[in-house]
Amino acid sequence: MGERQTILDEPETAEAADALRQATERAERAEQELARLKRGATVETRSDRSEEAHATGDPELTGIEALRQDGMMAHLLDGLGRGEDIGHYGRLVFTMVARHFLTEQQLMDELTRDRDFDENQARQMVRQVRAHDYSPPRRERILEWQAEQSFPIIPDPADPDSGNVYKSLRFPKGLYQHIGQYQEEKAESEEAG
Repeated sequence: MGERQTILDEPETAEAADALRQATERAERAEQELARLKRGATVETRSDRSEEAHATGDPELTGIEALRQDGMMAHLLDGLGRGEDIGHYGRLVFTMVARHFLTEQQLMDELTRDRDFDENQARQMVRQVRAHDYSPPRRERILEWQAEQSFPIIPDPADPDSGNVYKSLRFPKGLYQHIGQYQEEKAESEEAG
């Protein structure tokens, strides 16, 4: 099936132009999702979404709304929304946390708002984080990474709660079990060594 091309009249107002842009973006995302499904990818079910919504602690919150419950994540989302370069570690932290709240496409959409990060780079980062099953980093690690770049990942480093995503966000149960298992294995290896 060949690509369709629709020619539209130019919108008469800025409001109409914005509505057209938004509709075009939604259509492009829908076409990308359809292509993904045709390639045999698994379909996210309504129960999967309900489980993710439950993980946030409020079934009414969407993934982005849930992420905004954390000051650092809201800060990163705002930076991305302005098209700022949030830095390699900012993108990495964002991905490590947001992957538990957003679909892969939503995550890539947010990451590509960064003016210095394209879709291929976003896809590669998301897949790398998922492949290694990285857990969200601790505040101390984020501060170490923040020292390596100019964009401040944690907006208020003096606040001991800022950057502690485990305090302000509710992750899926499986993540806490994964972290607990890692801590046990680490303790056993230290005792053996």
